[in-house]
Amino acid sequence: MSKFQELINSSKPVLVDFSAEWCGPCKMLAPILKQVAGDIGEKATIVKIDVDKNPQAAAHYQIRGVPTLILFKEGKQLWRQSGVVPKQTLVQIINQHA
Repeated sequence: MSKFQELINSSKPVLVDFSAEWCGPCKMLAPILKQVAGDIGEKATIVKIDVDKNPQAAAHYQIRGVPTLILFKEGKQLWRQSGVVPKQTLVQIINQHA
């Protein structure tokens, strides 16, 4: 978990995708996140966390449903939303905090 803490304490925004292998909407979100990563380049980091393999992280951030996206910067939660989020919305949110 300490590597994760280090990552979200970064001065660069970090978008964390809490997901699971069995989750249909998570599979829909994956290509959207790839496009977002292409659009934002070095402005932010996008990380995927499997809630089944990392139950402590899921419990710590009270992840009740997947996919849940949380945008962190310097260890603080700046934005959070569950479900599939459109590419434009994600790019806009990241740009606001970059």
